[in-house]
Amino acid sequence: QYSFKEVFGTLVAQKELFDAVAKPLVEDLIRGKNGLLFTYGVTGSGKTHTMTGSPGDGGLLPRCLDMIFNSIGPFQAKRFVFKLDDKNGVEVQCEVDALLERQKRDAMPVPKTPSGKRQIDPEFADMINVQDHCKVEEVDEDNVYSVFVSYIEIYNNYIYDLLEETPFEPIKPKWNSCNTPVRNADLIPPQSKLLREDQNHNMYVTGCTEVEVKSTEEAFEVFWRGQKKRRIANTQLNRESSRSHSVFIVKLAQAPLDADGDNVLQEKEQIILSQLSLVDLAGSERTNRTKAEGSRLREAGNINQSLMTLRTCIEVLRENQMYGTNKMVPYRDSKLTHLFKNYFDGEGKVRMIVCVNPKAEDYEESLQVMRFAEMTQEVEVARPVDRALCGLTPGRRYRNQAFREELARKLELRGGPIDGGECWKTEEQSASETFMQNFPPLPPCELLDINDEQMLPKLIEVLEQRRKMRQTLSEEFSKNVLAFKKILQDFDSNVASKEKYFQGKLSERDKTITGQKTEMERLEKKIKTLEYKIEILEKTTTIYEEDKRSLQQELENKNQKLQRQASDKRRLEARLQGMVTETTMKWEKECERRVAAKQLEMQNKLWVKDEKLKQLKAIVTEPKTEKPERPSRERDREKPVPRSVSPSPVPNAPPVRLRHRRSRSAGERWVDHKPPSNLPTDTVLQPHVPHAITVAAASEKALAKCDKYMLTHQELASDGEIETKLIKGDVFKTRGGGQAVQFTEIETLKQESPTGRKRRSSPSNPDPPEDAADSEWTDVETRCSVAVEMRAGSVLGPGYQHHAQPK
Repeated sequence: QYSFKEVFGTLVAQKELFDAVAKPLVEDLIRGKNGLLFTYGVTGSGKTHTMTGSPGDGGLLPRCLDMIFNSIGPFQAKRFVFKLDDKNGVEVQCEVDALLERQKRDAMPVPKTPSGKRQIDPEFADMINVQDHCKVEEVDEDNVYSVFVSYIEIYNNYIYDLLEETPFEPIKPKWNSCNTPVRNADLIPPQSKLLREDQNHNMYVTGCTEVEVKSTEEAFEVFWRGQKKRRIANTQLNRESSRSHSVFIVKLAQAPLDADGDNVLQEKEQIILSQLSLVDLAGSERTNRTKAEGSRLREAGNINQSLMTLRTCIEVLRENQMYGTNKMVPYRDSKLTHLFKNYFDGEGKVRMIVCVNPKAEDYEESLQVMRFAEMTQEVEVARPVDRALCGLTPGRRYRNQAFREELARKLELRGGPIDGGECWKTEEQSASETFMQNFPPLPPCELLDINDEQMLPKLIEVLEQRRKMRQTLSEEFSKNVLAFKKILQDFDSNVASKEKYFQGKLSERDKTITGQKTEMERLEKKIKTLEYKIEILEKTTTIYEEDKRSLQQELENKNQKLQRQASDKRRLEARLQGMVTETTMKWEKECERRVAAKQLEMQNKLWVKDEKLKQLKAIVTEPKTEKPERPSRERDREKPVPRSVSPSPVPNAPPVRLRHRRSRSAGERWVDHKPPSNLPTDTVLQPHVPHAITVAAASEKALAKCDKYMLTHQELASDGEIETKLIKGDVFKTRGGGQAVQFTEIETLKQESPTGRKRRSSPSNPDPPEDAADSEWTDVETRCSVAVEMRAGSVLGPGYQHHAQPK
């Protein structure tokens, strides 16, 4: 649903549309104000028909012209009294200059513009045969008027003059040096007119033909001559589709008469130039419906672009007025909006007629048109202030005309000249000269002979005639004086009666005005009271709106805060859940590892106790007479290697990941790790490693230089002897930048007595306590100064892997 100021049905008459839309613009034109009338709509919706009309029923344009000339007909100036300059101004010429211009025009061989006495072209005679005789009621009778018309079109964003006498040529292609047209080249447009701004900041078309017209027929014939040059084309939607925006401009120049009411006042400041622009816009169209190609497609693109610019200007004006912004209105983007920039800035009244075709195919485009037209109603432009009137007495034209008629009547009654020329001649003569001309001429009064008796009687006779004539004139003068006195008395009585009548009327008017003033004062007080209330309500509304905005902002901030807290809470819960899960898994693994380690430790302790019990049992049960027999080497080999107190690997431990060894090309170097707590042995076989770096504690620096690692470890065997183990391994680099040792084999050095007596290679020590294994294991860890980790996969039993952590 869309709301408009007025909606006309499909059967509306042109007169009804004219009275509602265009008549107020014509009234403003005659009162010196500008006006602009658009017809806007989809192609084929009837815009040109609304503007021009049809035979027998003229449209808005011929009705506007007819109303103008019906209103100013008796007050028109002669041709060329008003002359337009090339800077959108107008000046007044004297009667002599205007007469010379008319004579020069009459001598030109070109055909004259039509006048009222010529035969009207039957092609448009029915369009201007308007029988309504509509006219403006209040026309300033002390002004003289002249009408000038011009007709332009805006085609492909170029302005062309449709009234130029030069042959109108279409767009021509480029030509090459062989005098043949260039194919697929850009077309060269003909020379168009330029837009300029005058001293009053009004836009106008330079070099545009402006024709002075004196009748409706003459003006419409000029329009029809230009209409024939307007560009139209056949499309899928309209057989005669307008391919350009046409603008018919009617300028009305008016100036006051001088104090005598005869000639135009020669003051340029008193000239008023008003303008009425009647615009027939080309229809907006979609190329997928019109099936336009080539030049038609380019025309459609330029038409839609100019209409889009018009819509953008209206939207920016609306936004500036509604929201108090100061955005720049893009008038210069199109010649159409640039030409009428002043109207949108408040230099006149703007009316738009939206033409809608009820076809179902135009539904979508008609919605767009009505949406834009409804939005334009919200744009308000300031109206210009009326110009001040000149200080001359009103009604001087008719008073001067009545004076001349009365003077001619008086002279006719007295037998004097009655034609206009003689009247002005008699008026210019003095009263004495007029009086002396009525007496007979005196004869010659020269007395040459004393006996002359003819001259004196003739002189006496002439003087007697003059006396009688003077007496007659005196009597006539007395009669005229009495008659004039009577006329003056009658006039005085009439004036007195009229004065009384007018005084009565004035008193009534004064009473009415006083009552109206009182009512106006009361209404003004009421208006002020209401304005004060409205102001208070507006302030209250502003306060409430500010509170509402602040509360809404606070609510939004709190909602955002709550959302952030909820997201943080969810993220923290997820993090804690992950930490709990990770910690649970970690502690489960740690518990499993500790349980396995404890089980292994208990198994080792149980095994050691079992071994001790077996040895004790063997000692107790061994016969004293028999000597202990040393087992053979084969049996020694079959005996299991005594287990280290070190914990055995976890059964479910993952296999050791093989790492890349160092290159052997540079030669193998060893780190010989001998803890300072080791005791010297007196054995013949001593470990000797060439190219070795002997250290008391493993360090990263030493491990980085070598490929092999050997740890000398001593522990107490089951028979009480010191057992020396050489734990060997390979050195690897780790991802963290440190060094790792993977143990590969263990060599054992052990000393036994051949006689069966246990020879101690070291001072005897008391039996170790039950937790000796733990202390020895801890001592090993301390002496190694590295983390010892048990790995599965070693072929020699428990595998060891040292990780030297950087200090």
